[in-house]
Parts: sequence; structure tokens; C-alpha cells
Amino acid sequence: MSLNDDLDGGFVPHTSHWGVFSARMRDGELEVRPHAGDPDPNEIIQNFPAALRHRARIAQPMIRRGWLENGPGPDERRGRDEYVPVSWGKALDLLGAELLRVRDGAGPGAIFGGSYGWASAGRFHHAQSQIHRFLNVACGGYVKSVNSYSSGSSQVLVPHIIGDYEDLTKRNVSWEQVAEHSEIVLAFGGMALKNSMVAGGSVSQHVERGGMQRAAERGCEFVLVSPLRADLPDEAKAEWVSCIPGSDTALMMGILHTLVIEGRHDRSFLDRCTVGWPVFERYLRGESDGQPKDAAWAAKLTGLQADEIVALARRLHGKRALIVVAHALQRAEHGEQPVWMGMVLAAALGQIGLPGGGYGYALGAIAYYGRRFNAVPVGTLSQARNGVSDYIPVARISDMLLHPGESYRYNGQTRTYPEIKLVYWAGGNPFHHHQDLNRLRKAFAKLDTLVVHELAWTATARHADVVLPCTMTLEREDIGANSNDPLLLPMRPVVPPYGEARDDYAIFADLAERLGAREAFTEGRSVRQWLEHLYEPTREALAAKGLPAPSFAEFWAGEGFLLPQQPDDGGKLRAFREDPEGRPLPTPSGKLEIFSETIASFGEADCPGHPAWLGPVHVPTASEPYVLVANQPRTRLHSQFDFGGHSSGAKQRGREVARMHPDDASQRGIADGDIIRLFNERGACLASVVLTDGIRRGVIQLPTGAWYDPADPNEDKSLCVHGNPNVLTRDIGTSALAQGCTGQLTTVNVERFDGNLPPINAYEPPVSA
Repeated sequence: MSLNDDLDGGFVPHTSHWGVFSARMRDGELEVRPHAGDPDPNEIIQNFPAALRHRARIAQPMIRRGWLENGPGPDERRGRDEYVPVSWGKALDLLGAELLRVRDGAGPGAIFGGSYGWASAGRFHHAQSQIHRFLNVACGGYVKSVNSYSSGSSQVLVPHIIGDYEDLTKRNVSWEQVAEHSEIVLAFGGMALKNSMVAGGSVSQHVERGGMQRAAERGCEFVLVSPLRADLPDEAKAEWVSCIPGSDTALMMGILHTLVIEGRHDRSFLDRCTVGWPVFERYLRGESDGQPKDAAWAAKLTGLQADEIVALARRLHGKRALIVVAHALQRAEHGEQPVWMGMVLAAALGQIGLPGGGYGYALGAIAYYGRRFNAVPVGTLSQARNGVSDYIPVARISDMLLHPGESYRYNGQTRTYPEIKLVYWAGGNPFHHHQDLNRLRKAFAKLDTLVVHELAWTATARHADVVLPCTMTLEREDIGANSNDPLLLPMRPVVPPYGEARDDYAIFADLAERLGAREAFTEGRSVRQWLEHLYEPTREALAAKGLPAPSFAEFWAGEGFLLPQQPDDGGKLRAFREDPEGRPLPTPSGKLEIFSETIASFGEADCPGHPAWLGPVHVPTASEPYVLVANQPRTRLHSQFDFGGHSSGAKQRGREVARMHPDDASQRGIADGDIIRLFNERGACLASVVLTDGIRRGVIQLPTGAWYDPADPNEDKSLCVHGNPNVLTRDIGTSALAQGCTGQLTTVNVERFDGNLPPINAYEPPVSA
């Protein structure tokens, strides 16, 4: 069966985080077409044509002059130095010698394997797997990071209170259930399509918009709680409840207090399926601290009216209600609390485990949430065994580099930051993900060596000592797959590599040879042989089910095929609801933990044993009167291909676009389309501004992902002229429990920028000697 009838005239199948597509070169230009079976294609694939041969691409290996001339060691010139082009042989010889020095001297525990990011929709050319396999095989291991910037606090919290994180997000409430069963969806932080249009692997069908549209047409009510009206699509026909950023936990408590005092909560479900409700109820009623968490109390914290909160609570009662909490809410101070409180509210409604009801944590946050699992496996590259047990929470990189040997708390443990000499990064951009970029620059200056595989001159590459050019996905072959998407696709290359760029696999194979580990790393396989090896478990599983099981040669010559999928059965939460004793959850009690004895035993003041209102420490002040929402961008995934046509075309006067309310703008003499300067004690950036009533007063929104571009790299805290909000965000953990990222919200001031606009150099290659 042909899945892409338009694969003619030289078009070949390929895929990405943004969607399956086909591509061809014609008259020297790249053309891309979305997958014919995708009902709602993602326009981000249009970043490819301009990005393919952009001047920002790295054409050959480069060594930072200071490192080349002076050798490894701490250096304040990182990010300020020029680069020297070298041959591949020289680059790998120098790097191999440095890896041996660190491995055999300080030990593999002095190597940090970064590679945090979204590297490839392919199963083989996944940079994280490649670099981790190399470091494990050739260096004996590395210090790793755990969790993610997107969901750092929830990934630690959820196993304590609900069970398996993957089960909660991927096997719980599906878009099919929402379309067919949900009667009211209360979405804290929303379900913005800009987020759910991308996936960690391949995605062949974007179904989120259609699912919400079908639900709304059936009569399902969508209620959006967010400072941004665009956090639900128009098709949801949502009611917008605009509350103060960071106050969602208080609103949930005010809703639940109303349900409890009016006897509208499900006591039977709470008794049968949860532990700790009596403890939390005393807190909710104010019996344990003297403050009832009623609607009047919540109104003062949220900026809403008490009667609005009461009415919202009453609307939830007696309906198939779905409580959604976005990743965004837990990317802030005390980010664990709204995640926990969302579960408690859904449990009190008695809806958890029902089709289209209950708790849809992070539904809409990414394209593989809310979908069925495939019924056969898709291949993954073995990363081998890591001989180093040490790790850090992913958002604590600067802390680790600036404070080696110091202790910190994480998930009930007192841990110590290791002393890192070498950071090896492939497949990610910490100058996108991390907070307080001026602090990160100081942290990277402490290293002996920073190594980066990169296809373009990101800010991370500009701070590296050794820069090795790697291919982009269109320049290599792979297998496109996702465990939550049925289409298995051959990813055939469209163009030759840019300049001297090499696949990560080829780079690591040659580097492993210099460390005496080539055979162990490659297992004697070429890329094509690895693809055949990774395909075989899928073929065997299909054959075992009596289904058509094409040979690898047949698969590679074709256009892909559909895999069978598991039933949409609600996973462990539905099984638990139906039989709490026979199908317990993987929590200490086997039930939903409204009060957690385990978390309480950790004794963390900023994350007690049950959900609590812990107001933000950092609030607007006279010097920083606005809340900045630094959310995900619409025109790219994180910072990937910021130089692509779709991303750059959405900017104004070359700058990233911020949004603010007209009333706030008028008070500052700011007009639509002006360039504004956002600033606080950590840094400053420029952005263009669009005025809209779709944002709450007192809030400014500036998406992440514009490449960091200091006006003068030689200055500390230089103005970012391009609009990267992470020069403004705080580099602090969510709590001592999870140490997650808090980059979603910060406080800033703003003014119209009337000076001469500095040039944008983010995409210009650095000076080469």
C-alpha cells in the first residue's frame, strides 16, 4: 500500500520531530511536502529549505585558538575567541589525546556527557545514543544527567504519588477518548498546538486539533486556565480564565474546597483508591494551619473572583471531567505542587481511570502523549554499560561546574557535585535550554575542555574548544519510527553532507580507534548494517504475530508501512480503578498518594508530604514589575533551525517577537512593532513587540529558542540583541525534591529601545584565523 502517493519526480521519504514528509532537490533548491496522510501538517518542516545550505552551517573541524595554542584548562575566552580550521585527522588526534589524558588521569567520572536535546527522529542517528555509547565503550563511562528541562519536577514526583511516569502520560487518556467521552476539560496551562505538533521521534499524523474539534462539536466544554489565550486552539471553543501566573495550585485548592464543603466530592473513590486524604482535607479546610483554602482565599492569589471559582467547581461536578496540567506549570518555583494538586482534584472528582476523564497530565505537551502504543518494538541503539554511577539533575549544570564538591539535595538524598574536567556535547544546545546564560558562560569557563558536535554555529558551538561538524538528517540514512506512531519509514538521504560534515557515528568510530575501541564501538557494522540490525526485532515481532513482515531490503526500497497498535485501554490507571487490590499502582502504598509518607520523610520545607500552597519567592517588584512567560516557540522546536525560513520569517526586524497587553504598553510609551528592551539583574535582551488583548495585563510573553547573540561577546552580561529570554531567567531548582528547571516564569522590566539597532550576528560564522 502506498502511503505517499506524491512520491514522484525524485521525492524521497523522510521524517522529523515535526512530521513525516518527502523531499527532493530541484534546480539547486530543496522542496518538501508533508505526508499525504497527515490531517494537520506542521509548517515547521518548511525550515529545512533555507537551513540546508545556510551560511551558519559548519563546514570543517574548528579548534578554538586559545585551546590550540595553550592547551586544556579554564579559560575566560570561551565564547570570545577566534577559531582555527584544521583537518579531520588533526582534530581527532588532538581530541583523542585529550580524552586519554582525562580518562587515564582524573578518570571517566571527570567527563560529563551532555547531549541533552532532540537530536534525530531516526532510530540510529540519535546523538544521545551515539555519544553515550562512545563514552561508555571507549572511556569507561561518564557523568550523566537525569530527567528533562521540560518535565524535571514531575518526573521525580510522579513515581512517588501515581506510579510510572510513562504510563501516566502515554497510556492513560487518549485524544480518541477526549473526542468521544470528555464532557468538560479543565486545562491548567492549556494544550497549545505548537507543543503537541512535535514529538521526540517521528510523527505521521497530527491529531490534536481534530480531537479537540470533535469534542467541542459534540458539546464538550473546554476551560483554559492560563495568562495566554492562545494556549488552546480556536477549534476547542474554550472559555478563557486568565489567572496570575504561578497561582494554579491555589485555584485548584479553591475549586476543591468548594466541592468538599458542598459534598460534591467522591468519597467512595477517595476511600478506595487513595491514601492520605484525611491529612490533606484538614489542610484544605484550614484545620491544620488556620487558613481554609476556600474560594475567597484563592481569589486573592489568582486574581479571579470568588464566585467565578465556586461556579467553576460546580460545573465540574457530575460530568466526565478531565483535569489537564501542562508541563509549563512545573517549570517554575515549587513546580511539583500543581502537578500533585491536579491529581488530587481529579481524584476528588472520582474520575481517574474513566475514558476521557481523570488526570491528563501533560496531555498536549508533545505529539506522542495521548496516543496508542505500537504492538511491536522499534529498534534502539544499545548505549552499553556506564561504568560511572554519578549523575546530576539536568538543570543543575552550572551549579555542578561552578561548585564542584559541594552538596545538594535531590529526591531524598544528599548528593555531591562531581569535579568535571571535560564536557562532551552532541545533539543539544544548552544555550537554549539552560537558564541565566551569563552564569552558564562563567560555568563553561571553568572547564579544561568543551567538545561539541554541531551542524551550525549555535552559541554552544561558539563556546566550545573543539567543534566537529556533523550532518543534518537530510544528509544521512536512517529508520524513522516512534513507539507511539504506527508508521515505520525508511529515511533515505536527499543531499550529500555539507562541506566536510560527518555523521556522529563516523566521528565516534574514528575517535574510538584512537582510544583502542573501534571494534567494540562499531561491532564491525556499517551504517546500513546497523539499520538492518535495528530493523530485525520489528520484523521478527511482526512475523510472530502472523502479520506481513517485509525483509529489510523490501522495507528500504519502499515508502514505509503501518505497524499494529495496542488497544486504547487506559493503561494501569484504568486497571487500578477497576481492581485497586488486584491491580495496585507502583507506588509505596499501591494507591494514589495524596499524602506521601516517603516525601514527608525527606523533610524538605519546599516540598512537604502533601500538596501545599507555597507562594513564589520571586514576585514582581517596583524594579521588575512584569512577569515574563518564556514558553516554547511556535515556528521551531526549541532552538533547532532558528535560521530556517519558517522561523526567521516570523521575526520582526530580525528579532524574536514578544507579546504584551496594550494597556501595559501604553504606560511605557510602547507601540505595536516597536523594539523593546527587557531587563533585570541577570541580563537584558531586545525583542520586537506585538500588542494583543490575548495576554493578561502585567505579563509579557517571549518564546525561547532565538539564538543567543551578545552585542559584545567580550562584555559580561552583554545585551542579547536577538531576543533570547534565558538571559533573564533564574537558574534555581523547583525544590529540593526534584531540582527541576524554573525557566517558565521570571520577573522583568521593559522599556522602548530608541537607540541605534545593533546588528544581528547569531547566524554569522565566528572569526577564523
